[in-house]
Amino acid sequence: MPLNRILVADDEESMRWVLSKALKRKGFAVDLAHDGRQALALIQENSYDLAILDIKMPGISGLDLLDRVRELKSDLLVVIMTAEASMKNAVEAMKRGAYDYITKPFDLDVIDAIIEKVERAREIAGQVSLLKHELKDRYQVEKNIIGNSPAMREVYKTIGKVAGSDVTVLVQGESGTGKELVARAIHFNSGRLGKPFVAINCAAIPRDLLESELFGSEKGAYTGASERKQGKFEQANQGTIFLDEIGDMPLDLQAKILRVLQEQEVSRIGGTQNIPVDVRIVAATNQDLVEKVRQKEFREDLYYRLNVIELALPPLAARREDILPLAEHFLDGACTLDDDAREALLAHAWPGNVREMENSIKRAVILSNDPLLTEADFDGLATSLGEKPAGAQETSLETLVDAKLRACFTNIEKLDKGDIHALVLEQVERPLLRLILEKTRWNQVKAADILGINRNTLRKKIHELGIELKRD
Repeated sequence: MPLNRILVADDEESMRWVLSKALKRKGFAVDLAHDGRQALALIQENSYDLAILDIKMPGISGLDLLDRVRELKSDLLVVIMTAEASMKNAVEAMKRGAYDYITKPFDLDVIDAIIEKVERAREIAGQVSLLKHELKDRYQVEKNIIGNSPAMREVYKTIGKVAGSDVTVLVQGESGTGKELVARAIHFNSGRLGKPFVAINCAAIPRDLLESELFGSEKGAYTGASERKQGKFEQANQGTIFLDEIGDMPLDLQAKILRVLQEQEVSRIGGTQNIPVDVRIVAATNQDLVEKVRQKEFREDLYYRLNVIELALPPLAARREDILPLAEHFLDGACTLDDDAREALLAHAWPGNVREMENSIKRAVILSNDPLLTEADFDGLATSLGEKPAGAQETSLETLVDAKLRACFTNIEKLDKGDIHALVLEQVERPLLRLILEKTRWNQVKAADILGINRNTLRKKIHELGIELKRD
């Protein structure tokens, strides 16, 4: 990893001048300190990639300053300089954690060699750290994508097919379905494992800041730009960038994303250079991009560039067989569910999808005084006949019934001939009548009025469907 900012501390003005001039000529930002106390103050206030310290300075010696650096900023690499080429000084400096040790006078080629060595070491350390982090993340992703429904098995197949290539993928699905988890799974199963995975939510960043976040900026490019800033595309170089909520991106920025896809290069705000980037793009949206293209709110050419492979994530309502496995996953052994709680989870529409379930489970676990969760612990769940949670997307009754029927009749050719129509109507009608009777406290007149049927018809259906009447 390249160095940017270096601190030089030496009580000899001539040494500070020589090193400063040589390092600045190579493009480094250099700060100078004339003694140990000034050097310590600069280290506390600023972020440096390398510190070159004289061993003997007024106030605080280079070795004592090295001890303070290890306490304050353990990742700062320190090179110790000395005019006394003694074994004691060398051993002591390395024992206290110096990266290297050089003896005055020295040729500037020695400094060049040390900087090259430091940059190689930082690059290797960065790769090792990133690989450890990404392997951990990969385990978490594979652990957290839960579901064995037919719909999710198709998602897994698609991930497997596209992961090995560098094609752009557009992940579509409702809010809370796990689009970022899928994007990470694609990255972690690709040849870019060990390289950065960078995620950015295009809807969460103000419009006037989004461009600098994506493409970076040069020092002085705008008010407050006090130093050069790398954008997300540069940070993701050789890896994957995940553009979440791409449908909310302003049109002018869409043109710049298209350029990145076409030219594989970016330009920082205020910059004059084009910077090559090797980045795979995975984008995601919960919006209908085709409709946005029709409304001239999304570029048609960008849509086709992004939609090389489309991966559609099903809502939780369409994979209801995954509800209880997901619940057990989020419970993680902290609590268990009784039968009524399980029925409540299965009956809920889950308009907020997996994210809503995770939050509901966490809330129930925290608020419950019993390790066995009951239906009462999930009273906060909205029902399909109640109010929809704020921000949740609408899931129609037709969608829920369709999903359930598809799950029940996956192999229709193996079914025996019979009155399936009457059977399905009976199973839909029974819970409907029972629910309305419960809500009206078993008042058959009110229930019949809400249902829009005659009271005698209601009484007949109660008998035919075997609904047990209760009295409060």
